[in-house]
Amino acid sequence: MNDILPSAFSPAAQVAQFPPKPASGLLPYTAFDRTELDRIFSLYGAKVATGEWRDYSIDFLKDSAVFSIFRRSAEQPLYRIVKNPKLTKRQGAYSIVTATGLILKRGQDLAKVLAVLERKLRVV
Repeated sequence: MNDILPSAFSPAAQVAQFPPKPASGLLPYTAFDRTELDRIFSLYGAKVATGEWRDYSIDFLKDSAVFSIFRRSAEQPLYRIVKNPKLTKRQGAYSIVTATGLILKRGQDLAKVLAVLERKLRVV
């Protein structure tokens, strides 16, 4: 070993943290929590089983978290489930946005907002 370069196991070495902790104690990004992701993935799994949806992506941004749903991975997302905590007391933190930018539903409760995407069969 070289005595000039510090080792990762020496007390002088500092381990980098990812993501870095800000001084204020708040996270530098917005994310879905475990219960929200459980609810979203249960809907997503049901739609994948029927063959309607095939791919997804999750983006954790500074002011919002976005779960994008794709029919094919090379296309634009069919729907985006957006969590924006700044809108919690106004229109609601959750919204569903279509590919054209139309907001289908907005609200405080994720289960009620996701109900728009759960099509129920009816007799015609």
